[in-house]
Amino acid sequence: MTLILKPGTAWPDAWARCLAAAPEAFRDERVLNLWNGVWTADGRPLPATSPVDGTPITGPPRLDAGTAHAAVRTALDAHRSWRHVPLAERKARVSAALDAIEEHRDLLALLLVWEIGKPWRLATADVDRAVDGVRWYVEEIDGMLAGRTPLPGPVSNIASWNYPMSVLVHAMLVCALAGNAAVAKTPTDGGVACLTLACALAVRAGLPLTLVSGGGGELSGALVRAPELGCVSFVGGRDAGGAVAAALADLDKPHVLEQEGLNCWGVWNYSGWAALTPQVRKTFDYAKQRCTAYPRFVVQRAAFADFLAAYLPAVDSVRVGHPLAVERPDDPLPELDFGPLINAAKAKELADLVAHAVDRGAVPLYRGRLADARLLPGQDTSAYLAPVTLLDPPAASPLHHAEPFGPVDSIVLVDTEAELLAAMNASNGALVATLSCDDPEFYERVAPQIRAFKTGRNAPRSRGDRAELFGGSGASWHGAFVGGHLLVRAFTQGPAGERPPGNFPDYQLMPS
Repeated sequence: MTLILKPGTAWPDAWARCLAAAPEAFRDERVLNLWNGVWTADGRPLPATSPVDGTPITGPPRLDAGTAHAAVRTALDAHRSWRHVPLAERKARVSAALDAIEEHRDLLALLLVWEIGKPWRLATADVDRAVDGVRWYVEEIDGMLAGRTPLPGPVSNIASWNYPMSVLVHAMLVCALAGNAAVAKTPTDGGVACLTLACALAVRAGLPLTLVSGGGGELSGALVRAPELGCVSFVGGRDAGGAVAAALADLDKPHVLEQEGLNCWGVWNYSGWAALTPQVRKTFDYAKQRCTAYPRFVVQRAAFADFLAAYLPAVDSVRVGHPLAVERPDDPLPELDFGPLINAAKAKELADLVAHAVDRGAVPLYRGRLADARLLPGQDTSAYLAPVTLLDPPAASPLHHAEPFGPVDSIVLVDTEAELLAAMNASNGALVATLSCDDPEFYERVAPQIRAFKTGRNAPRSRGDRAELFGGSGASWHGAFVGGHLLVRAFTQGPAGERPPGNFPDYQLMPS
């Protein structure tokens, strides 16, 4: 049956709902910037298209550096007032913001579908995780703040586009709960309307938020080096993160820099193949466009045949398509593993990397087909890429040592324990790793040698929510670790001479 766009889910429908829900933050065909407590029509709006099918959507209104500096200065004024608001009132206002966000949950999720291509299941999960996570902090914050005070200035939040709600909005609301004003930059690649709506709802509840748009290089002076800032929190790739780290190098400023790493899944003397198939399928959620995705499998050569028998059915069952395409108007939105990548340029980049690796000796073990995807008739598919699996990409290929951030897996075969560890540590640090093995003693001996913050046995690890801590090893992380009580600790001041757990130039300290 020919697929259709589900009625009521078109971009103009979503935009009309934004204008009705928060008219102060949306105007005609553009979103506004938020600073000094006012939504303003400054900045130059950029054209944008949805990765879903090329539909024109609203782009970010880019500010110049001078206006961004003014926004940070006014955020400091708001911070100096907010830090004296009693905790009980801060909790009440954050809770009111969460109630409003929850009320508009489906609209926020629909914006995520159009702006960054998330399937409905994952888009709603992003909103739900933000709300549930911050509600947990509201319940637990009293004990976390014992003996601690807000920072001397607001927290600057710069995050990638893939989790606008459960990472960026979550961080902003926890900042406010801990007594700080929060400044955030909308990601250049997508999410501006979703973030604008979420911030509008939070500001109505009285929270001291600033939301601006602009290029990272142009606004770095204001959002990274400004003396008014109390902390810089960054989530993104190593190139951008390295630039932020360099900008902070001569400043004694608290910071949290979460960067990418090549998260690896090792297989050694393992027999639980029936469990591996659904686990592999799950790794393709959102086209592996997440910081805790597993794009590399390091497999004992003697187990390769058994591994393939478990792996190939998993990748072959991955469902790809237009997130809003249905057969009949009353059908629910489809259950997909992923839709488009973030944009057509990323899809082409990965396709070129795959071709380069194959030309230089990598063996293509699996190639999916967009002909099998759930797509609308004649729609733009330039941002779509079907799953690809390569055996032994050459050392000269970026796929050998860097995270692809897309549905491209690599498999590396090893014969010795030393080779296993070398292949799993190829990127000089990662956020998560997994080792599938039958022998728990082998795992206990080898896992500490894997350079990842969290390593799982026979199961994947994730960023985690609520009390779970999070960080990175090696080049995947700079600054304080977060998650649970450590997130509040990163956004507050403790006793003089305190050394927070994290990766710093002069020390590395793991949580106790």
